[in-house]
Amino acid sequence: MTFDKEYYNIGLLDRLSYQNTFVHRLDPRIKLIATLLYLFTVISFSKYEVVELFPFFLYPVLLITLGEIPLLFIIKKVVLVSPFAIFVGIFNPFLDTGRVVLMQELTISAGWISFFSILVKFTLTVSTALLLVTTTSFPGVCHALRQLGVPSLFVSQLLFLYRYIFVLMEETMRIVRARDMRSYGRRGTGIRIFVRLVGILFLRTVERAERIYYAMLSRGFQGDMPTLKRFRITASDLGFAAFVIAFLFIFRFYPVSEELGRFVQGVF
Repeated sequence: MTFDKEYYNIGLLDRLSYQNTFVHRLDPRIKLIATLLYLFTVISFSKYEVVELFPFFLYPVLLITLGEIPLLFIIKKVVLVSPFAIFVGIFNPFLDTGRVVLMQELTISAGWISFFSILVKFTLTVSTALLLVTTTSFPGVCHALRQLGVPSLFVSQLLFLYRYIFVLMEETMRIVRARDMRSYGRRGTGIRIFVRLVGILFLRTVERAERIYYAMLSRGFQGDMPTLKRFRITASDLGFAAFVIAFLFIFRFYPVSEELGRFVQGVF
């Protein structure tokens, strides 16, 4: 089933986060801060700067290599949500009709440049955010947020959202499988059946939520989600942070792409 495959893909994202590589062993707080600095640096470029963004692909490539993350897995996830970025920028060529000179006699619409800038920024930010979760785990990211001073209510809501996505999908899988076992041919695939299935899923979700809430209260839940794991910043974490800061500073404030282009022109 397609639904089973999508459920497996979400579970794979969680399983990849528990590998034992250099990137996985880094302190979650350091990785979270490095990712936020990277995201802010990428989005700080203007809408007409595209070539300057390409060196920033080195960071996610480094994480994929050191973290032993399947490249095709990340590409599929980025492509899956790419229609949102395409929809945001597809009207730029029609709204921004200015012209930009690329070479002596080659010009291009400024709208197309801003559109490509949106796509590149989207690819960089989404892939890096995915790699943060894939190399840290979502609970690890939430606990890092808590230790950095984010309110416990917000962090607990994120943890509940992530945890019970799997519970909701398992409940949906049971309903869909029961429908398939009782269907023959094209029976049970109409809109009326779909609406009934959604209603059943909603009722089961409410009942499950009440049982879980009372079970948590009986075990002393007071609004916070403690963890037994203790994080400690080591020399490797500080070295990684220093590398990321130097990398972002150099490629943000120095025209590395232009210098590289002049070098290539001089060679050829």
